[in-house]
Amino acid sequence: MSTDGRPDLDSIINRGGTSRFQTVIIALCAAVMIVDGFDTQAISFAAPAIAADWQVHPASFGFVFGIGLFGGLVGAVCTGVFADRIGRKPTLMITVLLFGVASLATPFADSLGTLGAIRFVTGLGVGGALPGAIALAAEYAPERSRATVAAVTFCGIPLGSVLGSGLASQLIPAFGWESVFVVGGVLPLMLLPFIVARVPESIRFLALKHDEAAIARLLARMGVPEEQATQVKIRPDSETRRTPVRSLFTEGRALGTSLLSLAVFLTLLMAFFLVNWIPTLATRAGIGTSAAILGVGALNIGGILGCLVISRLSNRWAPGMAISLCYALGGIAIACVGQAGTSGTWLLITAFIAGLLAIGAQMCTVSLLAIYYDTGLRGTGVGWAMGCGRVGGIIGPVVGGWLIAASVSMGAIFIIAGVVCAACAVVVFALGRFVLRGPTEHDVAAQNAAPAP
Repeated sequence: MSTDGRPDLDSIINRGGTSRFQTVIIALCAAVMIVDGFDTQAISFAAPAIAADWQVHPASFGFVFGIGLFGGLVGAVCTGVFADRIGRKPTLMITVLLFGVASLATPFADSLGTLGAIRFVTGLGVGGALPGAIALAAEYAPERSRATVAAVTFCGIPLGSVLGSGLASQLIPAFGWESVFVVGGVLPLMLLPFIVARVPESIRFLALKHDEAAIARLLARMGVPEEQATQVKIRPDSETRRTPVRSLFTEGRALGTSLLSLAVFLTLLMAFFLVNWIPTLATRAGIGTSAAILGVGALNIGGILGCLVISRLSNRWAPGMAISLCYALGGIAIACVGQAGTSGTWLLITAFIAGLLAIGAQMCTVSLLAIYYDTGLRGTGVGWAMGCGRVGGIIGPVVGGWLIAASVSMGAIFIIAGVVCAACAVVVFALGRFVLRGPTEHDVAAQNAAPAP
């Protein structure tokens, strides 16, 4: 409650439950992440078939993987800033439309150069959709569940990859590699009308714009009594406007932003290396095509389950400690993936365990972005960190291509990936020890000092 007796927007949202209206918004944001994950990984599922069809060496796809992820970098950074300036919803609609159309254009590629150009445009869309979707979902959640909502929303990406691996393993043998991209284009275009009709602008973004009439309408749809919805007070500390990227490194945020960016860089380097090269490496080792593709599915199923478990542990332990431990154990599991030899069963088991620990920790790392930055910086902060992550995502597949071209063994390649995962453990440990603990105590003190309602 504000000092003048008017109900405070944040306190209303934080005291209340999650209404059906809010649940639909969060579910649609998660659905965007599902098709985002499908389209991001579609090229890794199709790469072995395209290489055989065009008679090119599989290592050549390091460039294609990398340029697509570079598009994701540009999309994440630019649209994160746009989301904080023009709003979450319009940014989300534009990016979903972009990657849907680009995916439909992919089957028309007839060379690696053309394919790379189309994947760059696809990357602009899939990378750009992430900041808006994560920010929207988090800003309609009460503060106590914001990190969990962000993590569950981000789970849509590996879930989309799981669905993609299952579909690709059936579609490619029956209809060719082109069919994967047709499905990847149709799904987001089918989802777009639901986003237009059912997803409103972020209520906390509207608070930055002082649009009290729109806020009152949204609060009413969330089940807030009319007398509170029409008298809502916007707190002064939520009035940050149009903050540029440099604000991520001011007012005591430099260390936190740097460690978060490094953590996301390393974790996406590791993750994109795994999801892009597991099918190709497994196929080269003599594992069947379907089992090789399903290895990515096992990795991401483990990641989804791991995210749910690790996020619960994170609520009980010191910030970042559970995530750091899982990264450390995940590094060992990733090294074990490289010992699969020709056994599809070993591949699936080790990939699942690696996903449970390493990919699960990755998704919980991303959720830290939603709780570290405030409303005025959330889209920019998520976009910046994910842009840094996309740099890692570019480097991972490209380095994988170099290692394959140099005839490095499958076992050695996965040991290198395991070391990167262990480095993630160190960075997140430092993040929890030196950054997250401080702001958490500050926030608790601020809440205790706030006037009682």
